[in-house]
Amino acid sequence: MGNTLARGVPLMEVAMPWRESSPMDEKIRFIETFRAGVFNFKELCAFFDITRKTGYKWVERWRAEGRAGLEDRSHATLSCPHRMREDVAAVLLAIRRKHRGWGPAKLLRIVRGRQPSLPLPARSTTAGLFKRHGLVKPRRRRSHPGHPGLGQTPMSRPNSVWTADFKGQFKTLDGEWCYPFTLVDGFSRYCLACVGLPSTKHELVEPLFERAFREYGLPDVIRTDNGAPFASQAIHRLSRLHVWWIKIGVYPELILPAHPQQNGRHERFHKTLKDATARPPASSPRAQQGKFDRFVREYNQDRPHESLGQETPASVYRASFRPYPGRIPELEYPAHFERRLVSRNGGIRWGSGWVNVSHVLAEEYVGLEEVDDEVWSVYFGPLLLGRFDERTLELHGGYPHNKPL
Repeated sequence: MGNTLARGVPLMEVAMPWRESSPMDEKIRFIETFRAGVFNFKELCAFFDITRKTGYKWVERWRAEGRAGLEDRSHATLSCPHRMREDVAAVLLAIRRKHRGWGPAKLLRIVRGRQPSLPLPARSTTAGLFKRHGLVKPRRRRSHPGHPGLGQTPMSRPNSVWTADFKGQFKTLDGEWCYPFTLVDGFSRYCLACVGLPSTKHELVEPLFERAFREYGLPDVIRTDNGAPFASQAIHRLSRLHVWWIKIGVYPELILPAHPQQNGRHERFHKTLKDATARPPASSPRAQQGKFDRFVREYNQDRPHESLGQETPASVYRASFRPYPGRIPELEYPAHFERRLVSRNGGIRWGSGWVNVSHVLAEEYVGLEEVDDEVWSVYFGPLLLGRFDERTLELHGGYPHNKPL
């Protein structure tokens, strides 16, 4: 698929415009897509990230009861043969109130020694009993970085994955807003950029990426959250940044909405940045940038990192061997693809009809591959946007996850 597609970058699955939705909304979207008949059932369930068993259950309930059949049902059992007897619960609660600092296992052992004939529950059941009666002091939980999520590129070497984000905005002492933009190499933890901006506008962020590309070369993947300017509500949550990155051979990767743990390394970096530079903030944006610059030098050059075997990020990071191109190349598609230019109105002509794609792709070429009679897959570079049916001229997307097809 030309130079860009030959890099071996995995295809991402079909995506609909992202929006906040409830489980019921997703079930209805599943049924509507099922009725459209564009996907086979295995693909459909994969797009919605459910098992085929669950998919068949939803379809059967919908056929039998309509929308009401998709409502959640209680999973509670009708009876519980192992329910704790009231006299046993009373004994356990009494000894717990007498020994507040003793755990369930210790208390069970004592009761067993005193009343061996009493049918005692498991340790976990006993712990649940104490918790329900307010006899457990809640512990302060520590946050742990989550794993990167299914289908996300592993951070196996420098420049395999860069992560980008905005640290929450704050005001400097003169009342000016500061939005810290940060760009980090995921493998080495090397901070590539840390700049305080007055807003999160695309026009301010794009030059920072270009400067990093020119200085450090191109990564394979850039991982971000779903906020502006990194993502939009267009199909596949494509943004103007994504379009640019794909054309130069960089693959955009989004974490799932409301799953910051999938970018855990970057979140941990932000905590260190905030503690070192924003408590308290500086007197002005210029002074704040000075604090950022000093922090980055120390973080990259001097500060040992435990996950790197107490090496510094600068000692581990190496620039990419892929330079930023002097001219942005046009995407190429295989010879058997149909090639169409997306108009300024965000659509393509198909015969005498019109297929709406996305305003984000205005004046860009997409590739179309026929996968069944009158059914076509629509690609932007290596990215599978969706499928459309010639009979309806409607472009169908799937659930917006970042897993390879």
